[in-house]
Amino acid sequence: MIVVTGGAGFIGSNLVDALNKNNFNEVLIVEELDSHKEKFSNLKDLKYTDCVSKESFLDEIKNSNKSFVKNIDYIFHLGACSKTTEKDRDYVISTNFIYSKKILEFCANSQINLTYASSASVYGSGTNFKENPENESFMNYYAESKLMFDQYFRENQSKIQSQVVGLRYFNVFGPREHHKKVMSSVIFHFFKQMENENKIKLFKGSHGYNDGEQRRDFIFVKDTIDVKLWFMNNTNISGIYNVGTGKSRTFNDVASAVISYFKNGEIEYIDFPPDLKNQYQSFTEADITNLRTVGYKEKFTNLENGVLQYLDWLSNQNV
Repeated sequence: MIVVTGGAGFIGSNLVDALNKNNFNEVLIVEELDSHKEKFSNLKDLKYTDCVSKESFLDEIKNSNKSFVKNIDYIFHLGACSKTTEKDRDYVISTNFIYSKKILEFCANSQINLTYASSASVYGSGTNFKENPENESFMNYYAESKLMFDQYFRENQSKIQSQVVGLRYFNVFGPREHHKKVMSSVIFHFFKQMENENKIKLFKGSHGYNDGEQRRDFIFVKDTIDVKLWFMNNTNISGIYNVGTGKSRTFNDVASAVISYFKNGEIEYIDFPPDLKNQYQSFTEADITNLRTVGYKEKFTNLENGVLQYLDWLSNQNV
């Protein structure tokens, strides 16, 4: 059995879909559907044995249910509070750090391999995106919680015999993210703006960049899944790795790709929100040297192809 926490979420549901396509149908999804009913639609075409709450899953592993534990072959821990503007620090730390510690401790004690979701937000306002502590900082509680867990893993890595992999996602976009609403990718928001107004809104110049020229490393969700499956098949490799394309692109590039899909449209530059100024990453670009060094050789989808695939999917959905 493969456990996927956050399995009805954006990346989690794409992972379960990929597992199914690789003939893994015995999947336990850990998810909070009662409080996030909009995620339920992500499960409709997936095969899984059960969907349980994070508290129920924690009870099972706390009680060391031997038959339950014996059935677990791998855990993908993707569940988290991903809202970067969340103001309740206690909630974010409890959900993203304390709960993750319990998952890691269980895996280490039970010799179960684990891949967990970290984030490029742990690089703060820096411009060096190599997985080294001196490059790391945070600008919000979400990033703080992710960095705290990365540091906890590092502190204990030498004592853990099973595989543990932390994947620092950069700007992921693609199918099954519509439930994230304000936290959905800019590609989703641009698609909706084009549908409603035939116009895309970008921020005016900020942080030393001209209008719409702020840069991010945009990565298609399928590529992040391929990385996860590769680590599942290479259990001798542990560590923390960036997951991005290694090439930043401007928001103007993204807007142009979306407008090209619609074959018409325009860009409107709007004022940068003052409340975002101190927690905004105006530039990200993954250093994927370590990922390549351990043997991951697959090419990443370029921005235009990823946007095309995603917009085709969105055009066929009722979202």
